[in-house]
Amino acid sequence: MSGMQEQFEIKFRLPDGTDIGPKQYPAASTVATLKETIVAQWPKDKEKGPRTVNDIKLINAGKILENNRTLSECKSPICDFSGMTTMHVVVRAPTQDKQSADKRAAKKTKDFRCGCAIM
Repeated sequence: MSGMQEQFEIKFRLPDGTDIGPKQYPAASTVATLKETIVAQWPKDKEKGPRTVNDIKLINAGKILENNRTLSECKSPICDFSGMTTMHVVVRAPTQDKQSADKRAAKKTKDFRCGCAIM
Protein backbone atom coordinates (compact mmCIF):
# COMPACT_ATOMS: atom_id res chain seq x y z
CA MET A 1 0.00 0.00 0.00
CA SER A 2 1.42 3.38 -0.96
CA GLY A 3 1.64 6.32 1.41
CA MET A 4 -0.31 8.45 -1.07
CA GLN A 5 -3.79 9.27 0.15
CA GLU A 6 -6.65 9.48 -2.31
CA GLN A 7 -7.55 13.07 -3.21
CA PHE A 8 -10.82 14.46 -4.59
CA GLU A 9 -11.07 17.60 -6.67
CA ILE A 10 -14.19 19.51 -5.58
CA LYS A 11 -15.73 22.86 -6.40
CA PHE A 12 -18.70 24.36 -4.59
CA ARG A 13 -21.56 25.95 -6.53
CA LEU A 14 -23.08 28.84 -4.57
CA PRO A 15 -26.79 29.77 -4.77
CA ASP A 16 -26.08 32.64 -7.21
CA GLY A 17 -24.27 30.32 -9.64
CA THR A 18 -20.70 31.33 -8.80
CA ASP A 19 -18.13 28.80 -7.61
CA ILE A 20 -15.60 28.37 -4.83
CA GLY A 21 -12.72 26.20 -5.96
CA PRO A 22 -11.83 23.76 -7.40
CA LYS A 23 -9.48 22.46 -4.74
CA GLN A 24 -8.05 19.06 -3.78
CA TYR A 25 -9.35 17.46 -0.57
CA PRO A 26 -8.16 14.21 1.08
CA ALA A 27 -10.64 11.32 1.15
CA ALA A 28 -10.53 11.43 4.97
CA SER A 29 -11.90 15.01 5.05
CA THR A 30 -15.26 15.31 6.75
CA VAL A 31 -18.21 17.20 5.33
CA ALA A 32 -17.93 19.58 8.32
CA THR A 33 -14.35 20.39 7.24
CA LEU A 34 -15.59 21.22 3.73
CA LYS A 35 -18.25 23.49 5.21
CA GLU A 36 -15.63 25.28 7.33
CA THR A 37 -13.67 25.92 4.13
CA ILE A 38 -16.78 27.35 2.46
CA VAL A 39 -17.50 29.69 5.38
CA ALA A 40 -13.87 30.89 5.36
CA GLN A 41 -13.77 31.40 1.57
CA TRP A 42 -17.28 32.86 1.17
CA PRO A 43 -17.04 36.01 -0.98
CA LYS A 44 -17.22 39.03 1.32
CA ASP A 45 -19.18 41.09 -1.23
CA LYS A 46 -22.10 38.65 -1.25
CA GLU A 47 -25.10 39.26 0.97
CA LYS A 48 -26.65 36.63 3.20
CA GLY A 49 -23.52 34.55 3.62
CA PRO A 50 -23.32 31.72 6.14
CA ARG A 51 -22.08 32.57 9.60
CA THR A 52 -21.49 29.02 10.80
CA VAL A 53 -21.16 25.48 9.46
CA ASN A 54 -24.74 24.80 10.56
CA ASP A 55 -26.02 27.47 8.15
CA ILE A 56 -24.86 25.39 5.16
CA LYS A 57 -26.15 22.23 3.52
CA LEU A 58 -24.01 20.46 0.92
CA ILE A 59 -25.77 18.51 -1.81
CA ASN A 60 -24.02 16.00 -4.02
CA ALA A 61 -25.77 13.65 -6.46
CA GLY A 62 -29.13 14.68 -5.00
CA LYS A 63 -28.19 13.79 -1.43
CA ILE A 64 -27.68 16.11 1.53
CA LEU A 65 -24.32 15.23 3.05
CA GLU A 66 -24.04 14.71 6.80
CA ASN A 67 -21.40 16.66 8.76
CA ASN A 68 -19.80 13.63 10.42
CA ARG A 69 -19.24 11.61 7.22
CA THR A 70 -15.97 11.57 5.31
CA LEU A 71 -15.68 12.04 1.57
CA SER A 72 -14.80 8.39 1.10
CA GLU A 73 -18.00 7.42 2.97
CA CYS A 74 -20.07 9.70 0.72
CA LYS A 75 -19.03 7.92 -2.48
CA SER A 76 -21.83 6.10 -4.24
CA PRO A 77 -22.31 4.34 -7.59
CA ILE A 78 -23.98 7.53 -8.84
CA CYS A 79 -21.15 9.80 -7.76
CA ASP A 80 -17.72 8.22 -7.50
CA PHE A 81 -15.81 11.53 -7.29
CA SER A 82 -13.81 10.72 -10.43
CA GLY A 83 -12.61 13.89 -12.09
CA MET A 84 -13.90 17.16 -10.71
CA THR A 85 -17.04 17.03 -8.55
CA THR A 86 -19.41 19.95 -8.10
CA MET A 87 -21.24 20.14 -4.79
CA HIS A 88 -24.16 22.50 -4.43
CA VAL A 89 -24.25 24.83 -1.43
CA VAL A 90 -27.57 25.77 0.15
CA VAL A 91 -27.50 28.52 2.77
CA ARG A 92 -30.17 28.43 5.46
CA ALA A 93 -31.84 31.77 6.11
CA PRO A 94 -30.70 33.35 9.38
CA THR A 95 -32.97 32.48 12.26
CA GLN A 96 -34.26 34.98 14.78
CA ASP A 97 -33.30 34.47 18.38
CA LYS A 98 -35.95 32.98 20.65
CA GLN A 99 -36.53 36.12 22.74
CA SER A 100 -37.34 38.36 19.78
CA ALA A 101 -39.65 35.66 18.39
CA ASP A 102 -41.43 35.45 21.78
CA LYS A 103 -41.83 39.25 21.90
CA ARG A 104 -43.30 39.27 18.38
CA ALA A 105 -45.74 36.50 19.33
CA ALA A 106 -46.82 38.40 22.47
CA LYS A 107 -47.29 41.62 20.50
CA LYS A 108 -49.26 39.79 17.83
CA THR A 109 -51.76 38.44 20.38
CA LYS A 110 -52.24 41.96 21.79
CA ASP A 111 -52.96 43.38 18.34
CA PHE A 112 -55.91 41.08 17.74
CA ARG A 113 -58.10 41.83 20.74
CA CYS A 114 -61.80 41.93 20.27
CA GLY A 115 -63.40 45.33 20.74
CA CYS A 116 -66.96 44.03 21.15
CA ALA A 117 -69.09 44.87 24.16
CA ILE A 118 -71.97 42.59 25.17
CA MET A 119 -74.90 44.34 26.84
